[in-house]
Amino acid sequence: MALKSTIFKVELSIADVDRGYYRDHSLRVARHPSETDERMMVRLLAFALHADDALEFGRGLSAEGEPDLWQRDLTGAIERWIDVGLPDERDVRKACGRASSVDVLAYGGRAVDLWWQGARAKLERQDRLTVIELPLDASRALALLAGRSMRLQVTIQEGHVLVVDGTSSISTELRGLKAASTAR
Repeated sequence: MALKSTIFKVELSIADVDRGYYRDHSLRVARHPSETDERMMVRLLAFALHADDALEFGRGLSAEGEPDLWQRDLTGAIERWIDVGLPDERDVRKACGRASSVDVLAYGGRAVDLWWQGARAKLERQDRLTVIELPLDASRALALLAGRSMRLQVTIQEGHVLVVDGTSSISTELRGLKAASTAR
């Protein structure tokens, strides 16, 4: 018998000062049985960092060739492709061919450095790609906030992220590894 995904209900208030985006979202996030709380919470943070009314969660770990989050236009064309973790560089290059913008939110501490050393030469050439790193202590702290019903507030300003759940707060700086080219 196959295990089913666990559904988490999230009330997410976002104040993204950099983008001038201030909005509340009621989300239902499905966590695949093999997904950790840490990864699910990083996906939720990726949603907050790129929030838009058209941004959707992908089908998850069981759907190969699909991002963790994506935003499509009215014709179905992919505007933004977002992966979390340490995706295979071939998959990232393929995503750059399919989407107008590709973002990777890498996490995992030393593993991020090793992944970036191995993938950097090929990924640096991808004009549509942005790669940022979430520090290990922040991703682990986010995992501790996971609950079946969550009420989170996320404030984003100049690469600084503050996540508050009413009793705890996590403050962190994101580190840019690669920025997308502005000339397209």
